[in-house]
Order: sequence, then C-alpha cells, then structure tokens
Amino acid sequence: MPSIFTKIINREIPAQIIAEDDQYIAFLDITPLVPGHTLVVPKQEVDYIFNLNDKTFSGLNLFAKKVSHAIKKAMPCKRIGVAVIGLEVPHTHIHLVPMNDADDLNFTRPKLKPTKEELAVVAEKIRKEL
Repeated sequence: MPSIFTKIINREIPAQIIAEDDQYIAFLDITPLVPGHTLVVPKQEVDYIFNLNDKTFSGLNLFAKKVSHAIKKAMPCKRIGVAVIGLEVPHTHIHLVPMNDADDLNFTRPKLKPTKEELAVVAEKIRKEL
C-alpha cells in the first residue's frame, strides 16, 4: 500500500508543495511545529533514510539544503532545524523547521492546526524565495 507521501507525490491527495524535481519533493507539514515546517521526501518510497542508496541520500540532502535557504528567507528565524524521525510515516522524510530556540524542534509538544488558507500563504512565501 502506498504511503501518504506517495499519494501526495502522485497527486492523489492535496498538499502545499514548495519544490519538486524528478526525484524529490518538498511540501508543508499539515500539522507543523511552527509555521514553515516543511517535509522533504524522495519520490522513491524507502522506509528508512539509511536504506537509501548513496546517490539518492546525497541528492535528498542537497535538495533539502536548497529548500532550507528559501524557508529561512521567507520565515523569520535564527536557523532551520533538521530532524529525521521516520516513525509515523514509512517513507523517508526530512523535517525542516524554522527555529528561534531549541523548543521549536520539540516533537513532543502540541502541533499547530493551520487552515488550508494559512498553509497556502506560508507556501507561497517560501516558493517566492526559491
């Protein structure tokens, strides 16, 4: 059964897509830690990041780097935090999270519940910086 991320890649379910090429996609997390929280995903469905082949692993990180620069320009923050957890969705993904303090990257705290309209505004701000 395809992961929820594969369904986003295949446009079976909607998402606020930030960037995409033939191998990778970045889209907003619908329950972010902070506004601008973005997921970067390889289009190849592999559950565990360290099971990616070297080329895909390297490419994913370079794609995330490009997206992180756009997020930093669009969302006022000190840093873009990076996390790979991979327990909720069995499809490799990198979390890029705008941070002003360490608690911004605390996955145990309650998530935000932005509206579709709020997500669209944030996505457009980030896309403009690419």
